[in-house]
Amino acid sequence: MGRNLTPKFKLSRREGVDLHPDLDKAGTAKSPLVRKNYAPGMHGPKNVFSKTTNYGRQLREKQKAKRIYGIMERQFSNYFKSAISKKGDTGEVILTMLEHRLDNVIYRLGFAKTRPAARQMVTHGHVLINGKKSTIPSMQVSVGAEITVKEKTTASACFKETAAAIDRSVPSWLTRSAFAGKVVAPADLEEPKRMVDVRQIVEHYSR
Repeated sequence: MGRNLTPKFKLSRREGVDLHPDLDKAGTAKSPLVRKNYAPGMHGPKNVFSKTTNYGRQLREKQKAKRIYGIMERQFSNYFKSAISKKGDTGEVILTMLEHRLDNVIYRLGFAKTRPAARQMVTHGHVLINGKKSTIPSMQVSVGAEITVKEKTTASACFKETAAAIDRSVPSWLTRSAFAGKVVAPADLEEPKRMVDVRQIVEHYSR
């Protein structure tokens, strides 16, 4: 299972957006765009976010989406291939699949500070779906599914401390009670659409 090990701040500066804002809320780090509001590279501040071609804009939106949700190229390409075979707007189908990933649902419920942390929770077996353990971060969580954190995990002082520091509202398509949550509707795409111009991504793969 591939992972992008590039420093998070460097990726944020490359995309021109803070990919992990929750780290800043916790007071553990300053926003990378406040510290260095320019793209990484040997030319420093001269390496600004300059005008790009249509292809360049499409590529940047695709890379941004991949890095927000923490997935690699092959998997993202597979989401597009799956989306074009389904009814509805292809871009919205892609975003819906990304939002319904188990690791993203854990993040949205506020059980983990970041999506990488949520991914780690899942792979380490701390999460139950309808009472059964799941260790697959990319698992699609359907409407009606119940998500709980294992009792042994919630009893941990470290987990309690981390969860208490998370200040994030639960979206309308999810409900949460203590360390249990439920998917009550298809994902609301208003926030994801503000983060990513999915139309550019569809155009990129349709070239």
